Amino acid sequence: MLEDSLFKNYYPYYNKLLEYGFKKKGVYYLFEKKINDLFIVEIKVDSNFKVKGKIFDMDTEEEYTNFRVEDSLGTFSGTIRQNFIDLLIDIRNNCFYKKTFLSEQANRISLLIKKKYGDSPIFKWDKYPTLGVFQNKDTNKWYALVMDIAGEKFNLNIGNVTAMNVKLDVNEIPSLLKKKGFYPAYHMNKKYWISVLLDDSISDEVIMELIDESYQFSKKK
Repeated sequence: MLEDSLFKNYYPYYNKLLEYGFKKKGVYYLFEKKINDLFIVEIKVDSNFKVKGKIFDMDTEEEYTNFRVEDSLGTFSGTIRQNFIDLLIDIRNNCFYKKTFLSEQANRISLLIKKKYGDSPIFKWDKYPTLGVFQNKDTNKWYALVMDIAGEKFNLNIGNVTAMNVKLDVNEIPSLLKKKGFYPAYHMNKKYWISVLLDDSISDEVIMELIDESYQFSKKK
């Protein structure tokens, strides 16, 4: 469906839905808008973040579905389809955020880094689309690397996990490796870097302290 493709990996700010004009109806949020003076569009966002839209003929009150035909470009239904898409994109741009990584904590940390240092993850390799690098804008040195990888890389039998590599004092790393959630750095120098699971086993505050320390290593000497 159009909605599934447009909102893949996007999640709502519920307060912004209300600001946009959505009304809370039990477990979902509902938005209605007239288009072309002929139709009413209904957009629902449910508790599972699922977005669904319907269009109703204002005269007959019946659902209009012709706009869902993909090859309707240039026709009347094609115009309605484009109006529907434009509305969904506007809602997405104003009320939703994109989930960058597999774990919720990784996405929270990404936002915290953006707020503190102004850096967003850079995805350098097409072969590894979920591997994001945070680098110092002044020196271009990396200070964090977030990746969605198989848990078996850390001898964990739990499917895919999200981990972050950070650079720390060499004397600090051995003691951290004895704690839950810390592992020898995956694919990086294990003397200077360490991998940290972003599965909420370690608090955001502690993660940010490690990132702050790693950031110091990325600054000009």
